Amino acid sequence: MESRDTGSRTGERGLPRVKRAALNYRDGEATAFERVSAYATPELAYILEVEQFRSKVGAGDETAEFALRVTTVSRREDDGWRIVHRHADPITSPQPPESVLQQ
Repeated sequence: MESRDTGSRTGERGLPRVKRAALNYRDGEATAFERVSAYATPELAYILEVEQFRSKVGAGDETAEFALRVTTVSRREDDGWRIVHRHADPITSPQPPESVLQQ
C-alpha cells in the first residue's frame, strides 16, 4: 500500500484553528476515559472513546464537567505511530435519526 502525504498534519494551515478551539477550554483536566472501541492493523489503528473533562468553558469563570465523543486515527510510520486524525464532539448519547434535520 502506497502512502501519500495529504498535508493532514497540523501545520501552518491547521494550527490557527486548533489554537482557536483550545482557547475555549482552560484551567481544566481530563478526569476519565471510557474506551468504546478500538481496532488496529499493521498500518492503521483507531480508538473511539468518551473523554470526561472538568474545565472552564468559554468566557465563564465556573468549572464545568462535560464529555466528548472522540475518534482518533493513527498511522504507523518509520519512527512509530502518528495521529493523523482526531475528531471530538459533545454528542455522547444515542440520537434519533431526525436529530440531523435542521428546523
